[in-house]
Amino acid sequence: MEENKTIEVGINEILKLLPHRYPFLLVDKVSIIEEGAEGIGVKNVTINEPQFTGHFPDNPVMPGVLIIEAMAQTAAVIAMHGQPEGKKKGVFFMSIESAKFRKPVLPGDQLSMHLKLEQSRRGVYRFRAEASVGGVLHAEAVLMAMIFDEKQKA
Repeated sequence: MEENKTIEVGINEILKLLPHRYPFLLVDKVSIIEEGAEGIGVKNVTINEPQFTGHFPDNPVMPGVLIIEAMAQTAAVIAMHGQPEGKKKGVFFMSIESAKFRKPVLPGDQLSMHLKLEQSRRGVYRFRAEASVGGVLHAEAVLMAMIFDEKQKA
């Protein structure tokens, strides 16, 4: 891969890489900085999302678990993009470590999730994840996921 070339992964390609669909698809696009190792996902947070009817009706706040899920989906896109063609692959979320929530994410925010690979071994990926709005850190965590052949998921 050419040095310093960012690969833009749009929603149509994300839909091919991930099994998630509305209302659980939580990443709108991903810019891959380094194939399989680093990227930035974007989630446009809107008031018409179903979680805001109950979290919280008079003070809508994006639930922390959905911020983590958006970061995990970004990690999955980074890990899955560029996998060899042929075998159908999937990805399973394995663990969350050191999760911290610093500021609330609100409707109207554009959540930017920067993920960087810390370790990869035998199809298991460990990413450091930071979620920010307007350059201000809102959440962070260390996430692990595993890529598998679709036939193995039984």
